[in-house]
Amino acid sequence: MISYLGRFSGCSVAVIGDLMLDSYLYGDVARISPEAPVPVVRAVSEKAVPGGAANLAANLAALGVKVRLVGLTGQDETRHVLMGLMSAAGDVNCAGVLASPNRRTTKKLRIMGAHQQVIRIDHEDIAPCEPSILEEFHKQCLAATEAADVVAISDYGKGVVSDDVLRIVIGAARSLGKRTIVDPKRKDFCAYRGASILTPNRRELTEATGLSCETDEQAAAAAARASRETGADIILTRSEKGLSYFPVDGRPLHLATVARSVFDVSGAGDTVVAGLSAGLAAGLSVADAMRIANHAAGIVVAKVGTACVTRDELAASLSAESAAGASEDGRLLQLEEAVALRWRWANEGLTVGLANGCFDLLHPGHVALIRRAAESCDRLIVALNSDESVSRLKGSGRPVQDQNARAAVLGAIKGVSAVVIFFEDTPLNIIEALRPDVLIKGADYALSEVVGADLVAARGGRVILADLVDGYSTSEIVARTRKDVRRPEATSKGGALAELS
Repeated sequence: MISYLGRFSGCSVAVIGDLMLDSYLYGDVARISPEAPVPVVRAVSEKAVPGGAANLAANLAALGVKVRLVGLTGQDETRHVLMGLMSAAGDVNCAGVLASPNRRTTKKLRIMGAHQQVIRIDHEDIAPCEPSILEEFHKQCLAATEAADVVAISDYGKGVVSDDVLRIVIGAARSLGKRTIVDPKRKDFCAYRGASILTPNRRELTEATGLSCETDEQAAAAAARASRETGADIILTRSEKGLSYFPVDGRPLHLATVARSVFDVSGAGDTVVAGLSAGLAAGLSVADAMRIANHAAGIVVAKVGTACVTRDELAASLSAESAAGASEDGRLLQLEEAVALRWRWANEGLTVGLANGCFDLLHPGHVALIRRAAESCDRLIVALNSDESVSRLKGSGRPVQDQNARAAVLGAIKGVSAVVIFFEDTPLNIIEALRPDVLIKGADYALSEVVGADLVAARGGRVILADLVDGYSTSEIVARTRKDVRRPEATSKGGALAELS
């Protein structure tokens, strides 16, 4: 699943719908107005983010997907701000965003005081597109549909997604064999007939069908009615109950929410559609694309205001899920398993440390280093040089023990949570993949000599140079053994970590 995220950058999604600017004015509330029983908000700061179809496009771009955006704005300052935000969002082609002199760009201004929304003010025109630009708008819809792998329609009921637009886009997508995903807002879903998937929430599905959607059975009945009217599969967003997939033919699939905390649900539906669209464009099944959408929604509701989910955040959440129940007993793991375990620990609020080396013929100096490393973090991963890497670094005849034997001995030391093998001469790739909070090396290294120290420090992590135990070196032990020397002699610089790299 996680490996598919890298394919997002080769995918394209057409986003067609109602563009908005979500503006937030933050302030302090200390008194009630003497003019009316309302709070007085003293403005402190203001920010603006893409909303509606623009938020959907921004979420897709944050995942690395190429976006063709088609919509309608006014010729005003709000459009200027919105276009600037879309330009900064990523790979979003806005050639299909037309400007009308006869309407305003939709803007939702939320007044936030005392950490909650006091009031929302909407600036909008909901009339259909005027005939003078309608023909060009239809051309842009067709061009975007033809160029994309998947088409996502974001209908917020602001007059852009007309019956003609739905007919043209859905018809073109079907003729090209492409999926169309619609986030619906109409009370009559019949206008969406021919779409591949509809993504209503509980209120929207209830209003469209007249049926309650609280229990699984009720939701299934309402979804079945919507499917009969549209021919589309239904993916129902159910807030704290997660997502439910009701295919036209087949058994339902229910995914529990992965949200750990909910601060703001603004734009969560756009995030679901973005994750679903990206997953389908990357070649995932609907069920696996739903998992991506579910994790994306769980991340975004923990953020304040309309927000985006990055590919790194999504990968971390998926990794944490796949690591659920994974071992922490020091066993040897594949890198992907170790990454998953690392992010599960991160979600649990635990710090993760990394030590690395050859660890051939484990001796008291090694044990002292591992103990010091384990004391510096909540969970310790040891990165072990492969046999080939040790041979390149130490010469022929090394290692004395193969990598599996060395991993087994290391994993048995108290405090080691996992062992992972790396095949390069340095652990740089391992450090980049695991992103440890703490990196531990021996004090025979200068900080500038520690591979990956800059990466760890840039993320706010720590680099610890552990004191060495003199008198122990694997290379010396091997040499004395070959000379049949029984008692180890003290060595100079090198000690516990003479062979660490």
